[in-house]
Amino acid sequence: MQTNPNGPYDDVFNNLAKIVEEIVKSMPDSQHARIVGYTIITHHPPSGDPEIIRGFTPEDDGEIPYEVTETEEEVFITAQLPADPKNAPFADIQPESVRINVDDRDTTIMLDHPVDRIHSNYRVHRGVMDICLKKVNL
Repeated sequence: MQTNPNGPYDDVFNNLAKIVEEIVKSMPDSQHARIVGYTIITHHPPSGDPEIIRGFTPEDDGEIPYEVTETEEEVFITAQLPADPKNAPFADIQPESVRINVDDRDTTIMLDHPVDRIHSNYRVHRGVMDICLKKVNL
């Protein structure tokens, strides 16, 4: 992740993320722990099966890189945003897809399972967008 020259705490957060990662690795059941951007996912499905994790690295500058982590009840998407956007980044959450938009860059992520828009949300902090989606019970 790129650091903001005007953000004196970027190095602190990167170092903190490394420290937390080391702490999580030494916890019991650490093989299920995952750190994505500044998001730490420490739980795993009750069945013990691994979570679905897929990432996307764009081939051109018009799309945004992201990673998807999925459990039985939720989908987590973490996207790395460009440094110093002109406009506020946003996520358009639909039942079957999520569209991430930053300035003239746009990425659509098709979901494997429908989600509840009302109980889903996103947050942007320090160049990372965390999207939490609640799956619809079928």
